[in-house]
Amino acid sequence: MDGVRVSSRVVIPAGELRERFSRSSGPGGQGVNTTDSRVELSFDVAGSPSLPEELRERVLRRLSGRLVDGVLTVVASEHRAQLANREAARERLAAVLRTAMAPPPPKRRPTKPSRGAKERRLAAKKHRSEVKRARRRLED
Repeated sequence: MDGVRVSSRVVIPAGELRERFSRSSGPGGQGVNTTDSRVELSFDVAGSPSLPEELRERVLRRLSGRLVDGVLTVVASEHRAQLANREAARERLAAVLRTAMAPPPPKRRPTKPSRGAKERRLAAKKHRSEVKRARRRLED
């Protein structure tokens, strides 16, 4: 199989990916006991020469909870066929890396509430206090 295209700039060659196959617990009847259709796809993020340095640091920082010794592992076992699971694992790996490589969102510019919003808030507070004051008079 070919490499994994993460973005227009980043393509992970097939030589940097490790696949491991095992028996799946999903559907398949008797065949599920004999075929290794579950796929574990591993990619060494920390040691990959195909990721630019600034992207590698961002991915390592964002995926720190998912990485084991700098290696990202994705599992696919939803299909009965091994080939379909291999494709699903590659798509999942690309999606995870794409999300981790996305640039950080722009900083929030702090804003002040508008005059109308302040007036509405104060009017609501005044109304609420009137309601509570009216209740007190009835009980006294």
